[in-house]
Amino acid sequence: MTARIIDGKAIAASIRHDLKKVVDEMKVKGERIPGLAVILVGNDPASNVYVRGKRRDCEEVGFKSDSRSLNATTTEAELLGMIEALNNDPTIDGILVQLPLPEHIDPLAVMEAIHPNKDVDGFHPYNVGRLVLRHPGLRPCTPMGVMELLNRTHDSLLGMDATVIGVSNHVGRPMALELLLQGCSVAATHRFTNKTEEYVRYADIVISAVGIPGLIKGEWIKPGATVIDVGITRDANGKLKGDVEFEEASKRAGWITPVPGGVGPMTRVSMLQNVLYAKQHFHS
Repeated sequence: MTARIIDGKAIAASIRHDLKKVVDEMKVKGERIPGLAVILVGNDPASNVYVRGKRRDCEEVGFKSDSRSLNATTTEAELLGMIEALNNDPTIDGILVQLPLPEHIDPLAVMEAIHPNKDVDGFHPYNVGRLVLRHPGLRPCTPMGVMELLNRTHDSLLGMDATVIGVSNHVGRPMALELLLQGCSVAATHRFTNKTEEYVRYADIVISAVGIPGLIKGEWIKPGATVIDVGITRDANGKLKGDVEFEEASKRAGWITPVPGGVGPMTRVSMLQNVLYAKQHFHS
C-alpha cells in the first residue's frame, strides 16, 4: 500500500482563496474588513518568521493587519495595557501574542488578558471550556486545522478509533476533544504511557504532536490508517523532520501528512478563519 498524501499547503491555499472572496464581498457592501493584531515581544528569530508569515496571510486575504514589535525589556504591565487597548479597539477582531515570551512575563496572565471573543489562538480558558462542553467558539488553531484535513479525506469519522500522542494544552488535549466531538473513540498517550505502540497499532487515526523525530515507527501503523504528523523538528543538517517515520509509515497508511507542508499551513489558515468568525459572530 502507498499512502495518499494530504496536501495541507494546497488545502490552506484553497481556504485563503475562499476567505478573500468573503472579504471582497464585505468591501463591496461597504462593511468593515476583519482586523488582526499581532504582538511580538523580543527578537526571537523563529517568532519573527512566524509574524511575517501571518502579516503576509492577512495581506493575501484582505484583512487589516496591525503588527506590533516590542522590546524584550517590555514589562508585563505594559504588555497587558496594550492588550487592553486592543480589546477595546472596534477595528480589531483578533489579538495574537506570539510565543515564547520573555521569562519575566507570565504567559497565562497574557492569555487571560485577551478578551475571549478576540482570542483567535483559541487558548483562553473560556474558549477551551466551550470546547469541553461541546459548544465550541474560537478553537485552538492546530487541532482545528487537523480536523479540516480529516473531514476533507473522510466522509465520516463516526466510530473511528483515534490515538493522539502528546497532550499539550495547545495541541494534544484540544485535539482529543475535537475528535470526541466528531464521534471518535480517543486514546491520548504521553511520556508516562507504557504501551504507546499498542495504542498506535489499533488506531484508525494517528495524530502525533510531540516533536521527537522518528518517535512513531512506520511498522506500528495499522494498514489503511490516517496519519497526521504535527511534530516538527530541525535536525543537525537543518532539515525539518516529523514525529513519524514517513517512508515506512507511507507503505502502510491510507492517508498521511508530510513534514513540512502538512499541518503547518493549516494552523496558520485556521487562525485566519477564527478572525473572520470573531468578526461575523461577535463584532459585526
